[in-house]
Amino acid sequence: MSAATNPTGPNPSVAHLRVVSDRAAGAPGITLAGVSKTYRSRDGDVPSLRPLDFHIHAGEFFVVVGPSGCGKSTLLKMISGLLSPSTGEIFVEGEAVTKPHGNVGIVFQNSLLLPWRNILANVMLPIDMKGLPREKYLPRAKDLLKLVGLEGFEKKLPWQLSGGMQQRASICRALVHDPKIMLMDEPFGALDAMTRERMNVELMRIQRETGKTVLLITHSIPEAVFLADRVLVMTERPGSIAAIYDVPLPRPRSLDAMADPVFTELVQRIRKHFFTQSTLD
Repeated sequence: MSAATNPTGPNPSVAHLRVVSDRAAGAPGITLAGVSKTYRSRDGDVPSLRPLDFHIHAGEFFVVVGPSGCGKSTLLKMISGLLSPSTGEIFVEGEAVTKPHGNVGIVFQNSLLLPWRNILANVMLPIDMKGLPREKYLPRAKDLLKLVGLEGFEKKLPWQLSGGMQQRASICRALVHDPKIMLMDEPFGALDAMTRERMNVELMRIQRETGKTVLLITHSIPEAVFLADRVLVMTERPGSIAAIYDVPLPRPRSLDAMADPVFTELVQRIRKHFFTQSTLD
């Protein structure tokens, strides 16, 4: 049976935050201590996330699942440094996040490849933008394309590749500067069901071979359980932690894992969180 961890409450004390912050300084992985987000608007404050406290271990595959609008993408943007929290602190690899940083790679729902650049040039885009030495990272870009089965497609333009192949290229782009953490926001949501399943298996293989810490956001409960070491279940907006579940399925996993009674039981257990809320998209 999987273990679930429930939050201790929505308003951690200052002393608790200080302890969490002290432990997070210098610690690998990702730590959130009392992190919340409220957006300002002409009509007043709009709470997006209630205070969150959790830690993602280095090398862990951590998946966040929740209903539409619960603040999942906001959470990812704050961890990447693209958005500032309203309260609390975020630590990535022991460093407080106060601005966009180079220790993460980001994969979005759409591949967002530049149509006028070939696949290799798209993968090298972060290197060009950061002004890093091309001669050092070009071999890595080619190795990554080989890793995801795109060797021989380096000179193709994005429109010449399938949706799944484009998303593989976007994963390479997120990894080319060798970040320790990969953040993924519904990366396969635009793909058909069969391609999505194949990409899930491919993503697990890439994570296993690179050893990256992965934080993935999804609406799909089966996808979350299939991929994750742990699944964080969020409530409706303003989002908070309903529970965190360990996934005791052995690795490496194949699609046959979806027939395992442990998989079925955990999917049903997570789904019950949403019976009294809204359905997942």
